Amino acid sequence: MVAVNGVDVERLHETIEVISDDPLPGQFRFYAETEWTDALQCTTAIDEFDQAGEQIRTREFHVEGDEPEQILGDRSAPNAVELLLAALGSCLSVGYAANAAVMDIEIHELRFEMEGDLDLRGFLGISEDVRPGYESVTCRTHIDADASESELEELRERVEATSPLVDNLSNEVPLETELVVGQSA
Repeated sequence: MVAVNGVDVERLHETIEVISDDPLPGQFRFYAETEWTDALQCTTAIDEFDQAGEQIRTREFHVEGDEPEQILGDRSAPNAVELLLAALGSCLSVGYAANAAVMDIEIHELRFEMEGDLDLRGFLGISEDVRPGYESVTCRTHIDADASESELEELRERVEATSPLVDNLSNEVPLETELVVGQSA
């Protein structure tokens, strides 16, 4: 096994080849179920499905959520917009590790600093002129690697062009909502 940054490069190339020949193994449906627990707290269970939509594992991971004290939370867990920043950092970390491995760039250190500006007047319905979500998000990538600055810029461009979270944050994603009243089965 040839590993760069802990990534099995040969297996990664095999995966790319398999999905290039048949897109089905590369298609996933992700599922999360969030349940309110108390006050402004909740727990999200994340399940895994295969390409045909069949459930593989039930409640594989759990993520807790809460709000800061300023908006009546207990601050026992990160809130949703903080988890969005964490998801972005996680996605970029995977993208950098995998793409650097393919480019034969060994990473010594990789860290992301994300910050987002949010005005509670939108969330609290105080002002229709203020969006309820982030006004902007900034991400700084700190990397120490065996590569030139131009190679690292190429790496950055590859990662950002293929990152699902960069895409989701940069482009409108269709969202369908449905209200189910009463007890769920």
